[in-house]
Amino acid sequence: MKIALIGASGQAGSRILSELSSRGHAVTAIARDPSKVASLPSVVAVAGDIDAPEALAKVLAGHDAVISSVHFSAADPDKLLGAVKASGVRRYYVVGGAGSLEVAPGVLLVNTPEFPALYKAEAQGGLDYLNQLKAEEGLDWTFLSPSASFVPGERTGAFRLGTDQLLTNEKGSSISFEDFAVALVDEIEAPAHVRMRFTVGY
Repeated sequence: MKIALIGASGQAGSRILSELSSRGHAVTAIARDPSKVASLPSVVAVAGDIDAPEALAKVLAGHDAVISSVHFSAADPDKLLGAVKASGVRRYYVVGGAGSLEVAPGVLLVNTPEFPALYKAEAQGGLDYLNQLKAEEGLDWTFLSPSASFVPGERTGAFRLGTDQLLTNEKGSSISFEDFAVALVDEIEAPAHVRMRFTVGY
């Protein structure tokens, strides 16, 4: 497939880029500074900025799918969504956050007393963006939330999938960037959560 990846040089984005390349997809890797994008087979690094949505839409046009891996607190959601819609690409995948997941019926992780204040704005931005997508009729979107601990690690391929509830085990709630990338690319290759949010964890 021909896939555009916004935020290709970031922590999650760079792992998604590597996973896509390893599976033979042709990737347009978009970053503000394309020199920071890893040099990989079938990857073309391109400069792009969410704050220039018209130019970004032109870069995205013609792809089979778009992935956005950007911080919600650093992006204007209307500009980002507008660029994707203007590109004409219907399949849209979002690297989400864990804050919008339920830890009990009707209780979101972001609203618990233990949630770190440092990450609250980012988590709330992710929740708002998810709600914006749910009201969006022009895209076949998928929003993948990681577990609470989202960190560098190993690519094991051994993880669980869920929907709106935070996944936990005896060690807590975690997923590596590497395994998150596996779950996301699996979804792109065999869509099972169209117009849905799902989550991945150990």
